Amino acid sequence: MPNIQSVLKSEIARIARKEVRAETEQLKKSSTQYRSQIAALKRTVASLEKQVKRQRRGGPAAAPAEEDGEARAGFRFSAKGLAAQRRRLGLSAREVALLLGVSALSVYKWEQGKARPRARQMEAIARLRGMGKKEASARLAELEG
Repeated sequence: MPNIQSVLKSEIARIARKEVRAETEQLKKSSTQYRSQIAALKRTVASLEKQVKRQRRGGPAAAPAEEDGEARAGFRFSAKGLAAQRRRLGLSAREVALLLGVSALSVYKWEQGKARPRARQMEAIARLRGMGKKEASARLAELEG
């Protein structure tokens, strides 16, 4: 015959485990919710930091410049992009300057990120983006000749 003490002890242990399990389940659920909220907050902070970085990089010229009431539509200037475009076309800075109607020093400064083109020049750069090698060389020959 089992001892009443051992039966009582095992029953108390079983009930205690059951209660502890119920309490830990609630803690697990709340911990999971907190983790997902923290992850969402981290994503939000990361996107806001990216926006701040973009704003700082763009500076005051980041606002869309308007000239004669016309805004630049769908064109963003990038110094690296201009240099890559020039290399893709196989042109020198002087030749690109001739195509754009500016000085070679301006093109150099734009590519170095030391200056930004004006709205009128942005339109010319946008047109340059649409040119191929043959069209660019033909236009150069026309301008030089």
